[in-house]
Amino acid sequence: MGPGPGQGPTLGLGYFLLPAGGALSLTGVFTGNGTLISLSWIMWVLGILLILRNRSRRPADPRELAAAAAAGDARAVRGLRTLALTARAEGRPDTAERLLRQAVRAGDVESMWELGRLVEQREGLAAAEPWFRRAAESGHAVAKRLFRPGGALHPDGADPAP
Repeated sequence: MGPGPGQGPTLGLGYFLLPAGGALSLTGVFTGNGTLISLSWIMWVLGILLILRNRSRRPADPRELAAAAAAGDARAVRGLRTLALTARAEGRPDTAERLLRQAVRAGDVESMWELGRLVEQREGLAAAEPWFRRAAESGHAVAKRLFRPGGALHPDGADPAP
């Protein structure tokens, strides 16, 4: 279950290889080094192939990711979270929430935090508190800070942090 188009390290590598190949080519031309020019062609071809490969991949199917995440596939859980964050950035908070809830069911601590952030944006800090608390109890460092004395969810300092 690989990342969808525009995701993953190979797309960035493809876009890196193109200008790097250009720089290598120019260096080879100026220095008269045929080996550098040959290497630049290899970099250009690899860069183009990586970009084309990623463009031809089909997007990840959220249903497949959810099933794999429920079975304990950590990559699928990260894939769900990535799709959710993309949906939130694209202005589709309902889709983002549905995907984050699936990742949370699989035990993803970062998704607990992100779901809390989404709920906070929609309904305020008080409504998001259960998600932040769950993330903090599961070890999320930033969520724990909310419950420290003087933190946003613990302003009076009366209770110990989770």
